[in-house]
Amino acid sequence: MKSHFALFALFLTSLVASNDKPNFVFVLADDLSHFDVGCYGGQAITPHMDGLAQEGMRFTNCFQAAPTCSPTRHNLYTGQAPVKTGAYPNHTFVYPGTQSIVHYLEPLGYRVALSGKTHIKPISAFPFEYLSKGSNPDFKAVESFIESCQKDDIPFCLFLTSNEPHAPWDKGDPSQYSAEDVELPYTFVDTPETRDAMVRYLAEITYFDGQVGQALDLVSKYSLADDTLFIATTEQGSSLPFAKWTLYDAGLHTGFIARWPGKIEPGTVCNALIEYADVVPTFVEAAGGQPVPILDGKSLLPLFTDKAVKHKKYVFSQMTTRGIINAPEYYGIRSIRSLKYKYIWNFTPEMKFENVVTIPEDTKWGEAQVFNSWKRKAEYDPDAAEKVRRYHFRPEEELYFIEEDYHEWNNLASNPEYAKIKKKLRSELLAWMESTGDKGQQTELEADLRHSRNAPKE
Repeated sequence: MKSHFALFALFLTSLVASNDKPNFVFVLADDLSHFDVGCYGGQAITPHMDGLAQEGMRFTNCFQAAPTCSPTRHNLYTGQAPVKTGAYPNHTFVYPGTQSIVHYLEPLGYRVALSGKTHIKPISAFPFEYLSKGSNPDFKAVESFIESCQKDDIPFCLFLTSNEPHAPWDKGDPSQYSAEDVELPYTFVDTPETRDAMVRYLAEITYFDGQVGQALDLVSKYSLADDTLFIATTEQGSSLPFAKWTLYDAGLHTGFIARWPGKIEPGTVCNALIEYADVVPTFVEAAGGQPVPILDGKSLLPLFTDKAVKHKKYVFSQMTTRGIINAPEYYGIRSIRSLKYKYIWNFTPEMKFENVVTIPEDTKWGEAQVFNSWKRKAEYDPDAAEKVRRYHFRPEEELYFIEEDYHEWNNLASNPEYAKIKKKLRSELLAWMESTGDKGQQTELEADLRHSRNAPKE
């Protein structure tokens, strides 16, 4: 039988949970290049994300730890680097004992749920309340969850994980866009197949934006906007060439928009360097907890409240081809980025870089149909030939002055004027790798052990 004191303590905890703790809603896209979103200067029709940016804070320098789905999601939910948790190839799982956002928020009085795409293992490390069986949010189940939390006066953390605009780009209304008028990135080869894919991809971005709108509508319906930190992000870049599966900014630089009435000033822009690993400590601190030392992230609260304008000096990322369709078994890549520079280390430059994008003709993969059209044009067009070559073959080291070369096309790694900068960045990258247990090529050779098919049975 519980003592009167214990019951009183539980009562006080309940009061704190219901009255002082914000709710969290995190909406995650799948394979969406941030620069295609309207409020980031893109062509996609995204009224809900654009409106969210007007009501909150738009971050211009958010990055991911990996340019693939599974490592990204493990990193987001654990707040730790992919190699550190063991979740670094695609289709992966974390080491035993790894904790996630659920373990950190539940003791603080929260219900923590996920609706949509998962791509995480094992369940014991991610014991969410799962609100859907499909790969998109089930908004009926989500509404029931919100209604239940409100009825019981319990704060909640809700991840809404979309499968859009992941290929094959078959959702949304392509008629909203014109293949003839669509603008292509500098790194793309202009072909009819590229333009057709872009139109369907943009249409699916608009479809995803509608899901952001559904989430916002539910928060408003239950009068929770003022008590909710609402975040929408774009995840890694699209699966078109030079984005997903690479450590170029098009594959790592993500949109990140946060709204929190009374905490975040509407219509603000933050240029600080942040990353997905910062989400866990942010939620924990906002909930009244203390982030544990093992986390690699750092709370964003000082940025939200304008008490800080700087956050991190560097962000680090890794790419492992193991677990990627049509990719070489071992092609490890690591990178470090500051606000000005990006340094990339390709472990096996002698190998040909391939993945789903480069599958030969007669394939169902839309990304490959695009790249194959590039190869056909490369037979007579020098620009296309160079872009095809650069996608397949990378030097061991790449260095880019991002401020002047956003497309990362002018490699400065062999330029003596930038030797000191390259040396400094490489030194910082090696130190980070050592701190996370990353042994470089040896870690790549061991990647198959971290494939989800080798995960312990639960």
